Amino acid sequence: MFNIVLVNPQIPPNTGNIGRLCVNAGAVLHLVKPLGFEIDEKSLKRAGLDYWQKLDVRIWESLDEVLESIDLNRAYFATTKSKKPYFEARFEKGDYIFFGSETEGLPQKLLEKAGKRAITIPMCEQGRSINLAVSVGIILYEGIRQNFGEFCR
Repeated sequence: MFNIVLVNPQIPPNTGNIGRLCVNAGAVLHLVKPLGFEIDEKSLKRAGLDYWQKLDVRIWESLDEVLESIDLNRAYFATTKSKKPYFEARFEKGDYIFFGSETEGLPQKLLEKAGKRAITIPMCEQGRSINLAVSVGIILYEGIRQNFGEFCR
């Protein structure tokens, strides 16, 4: 349904939980190196439980490799540095939704390319950021809500 792209994820349980979420949502998970863990690490698989072997996961050597392979007009970029709420985006089946690492977010050079395709999850002033796995769930399921007639088809 959608493509979830994690750029340099650092925390194995977040990636495992996102993998589980992707299986349940019919989404492809793209992991962009460098990763902050080994892909066969126990905690990653434990967080994904028995879903990991059902996951459609693709590993990329670099962000440039991903960007050269996709249509950026079909991509959204989740960041705290945008003013555009995610629910104003018009997601279509097959879109790519990029998320940055837990510690760094998305690279500035990518955000400069993103323009109006940069989206954010609104937060109160006291907030700084939302857990990566939670953020993916919020935005992914908004895309599913917008395309529910196509869900799991």
